Amino acid sequence: MNNTANIKINALGFREYDARWLYPNDINLKGIENLGIGLGTQITNKTKKNPRVIVGHDYRSYSEEIKVSLINGLISSGCNVEDIGLSLSPMVYFAQFELKADGIAMVTASHNENGWTGVKMGIEKGLTHGPKEMLELKDIVLNKKFTQDKGNYKKINGFKKIYIQNLIKKNKVKKKIKVVVACGNGTAGAFAPEILKGIGCEVIELDCNLDFTFPKYNPNPEDLKMLHAISKTVKDNNADIGFGFDGDGDRVGVIDNNGNEIYSDKVGLLIARNLARTHRNKKFIVDVKSTGLYAKDKILLKNNCETIYWKTGHSHIKRKVNNEKALAGFEKSGHFFFNQPLGYGYDDGINSAIQVCHLLVNQNKKMSEIINELPKTYQSPTMAPFCKDEEKYKVVENLLHVIKKLKNENIKIDNQIITNILTINGVRFSLEDGSWGLIRASSNKPSLVVVIESPTSDKRKKEIFKFIDNLLKDTGKVGEYDQKI
Repeated sequence: MNNTANIKINALGFREYDARWLYPNDINLKGIENLGIGLGTQITNKTKKNPRVIVGHDYRSYSEEIKVSLINGLISSGCNVEDIGLSLSPMVYFAQFELKADGIAMVTASHNENGWTGVKMGIEKGLTHGPKEMLELKDIVLNKKFTQDKGNYKKINGFKKIYIQNLIKKNKVKKKIKVVVACGNGTAGAFAPEILKGIGCEVIELDCNLDFTFPKYNPNPEDLKMLHAISKTVKDNNADIGFGFDGDGDRVGVIDNNGNEIYSDKVGLLIARNLARTHRNKKFIVDVKSTGLYAKDKILLKNNCETIYWKTGHSHIKRKVNNEKALAGFEKSGHFFFNQPLGYGYDDGINSAIQVCHLLVNQNKKMSEIINELPKTYQSPTMAPFCKDEEKYKVVENLLHVIKKLKNENIKIDNQIITNILTINGVRFSLEDGSWGLIRASSNKPSLVVVIESPTSDKRKKEIFKFIDNLLKDTGKVGEYDQKI
């Protein structure tokens, strides 16, 4: 049936831990249907005949038509689809536990610009596809290694309420805190204000009405425009804290009571410190973009807690949290993962915001006071210079050789020699004073990722950026940055 149809599906859309395409340029509805047949085949092969699959979609103008095609594919592979409607990614993850389903598919391009679509997928509860599962899926779809069977479709009404109540009932706060909730007109606007009001916060809404044109900026808590808007609203309203949620609600950005952005890796460290006091001897997982402060943190070390630096990407950190039986995992991009007894291990931006509310109430201090208890470091935002998908990994590999050579020859950067190189994900080089720079390939866009931190000075941070920027220019394969220092 699909063999003769005009199927468009760009192979590069199968990324490290989810699938993303420009629609309809790189994938059409027939291509989406084939993706559904392939995913259904994969779930059936790993679970049982006629598996139950939860499906949801975000609020983009075209997400529903994409979901319909995906569902058609899933059904024709023999899956019994349970459609929970307009969703956040964490609501779909939660539904797999709550409804005891065999797999999930969430139609979303997360924070990517309009024009992008994608699917976040999972089979094992609480985990999403990693590189191994994505390669397997790509092979099934592109080589049409399909199972054909007849599944069925069921619309699940009212699941949104179950998800919302689950977060509210166990998270009531004992003290009223004033919270700015910013959603960038993305899907989280239909969830976050209600949940945070429900736990007992006073909520000031910012761009919480759903508008798939994203009239102001993309709902992305790493976007400086979004952060500046939250900052202004926090100051104008004398709020205790500001939260910014991404397009599918699995990430959060945090602004303190003075309107200053707190990078999510430091929010994670504050939460880890708060948890370490009552959960000794635990592990925390952080990604390679995260602050170097975890490794030497006095409170974590005093409570015998270990921090492991791991590959960036919600799928990688989630899996590592699961495998290491870690208490929690934190990504600089704002994905936080809470394992039992705090959660099911998946990333939920609203649950992360709730944990920050608990931190504020427990410590009974202002957020600015709590953050000032951490040693000061100078951090760059996450910067993404353009680099073609088919070239980005090779560019990073070549840069690793260059940086290793500089280390071996004791070449100095701002008067500092390179003391350590971490290659778990791209190249993260550290200097004598604990400053570091990271260059890696983006997992979901044609770009590289550059992050820098110095515990010494803003000047040193800028010098390290200058060094990295020159290395990138010398490749001749790197273009404009999305934002830079």
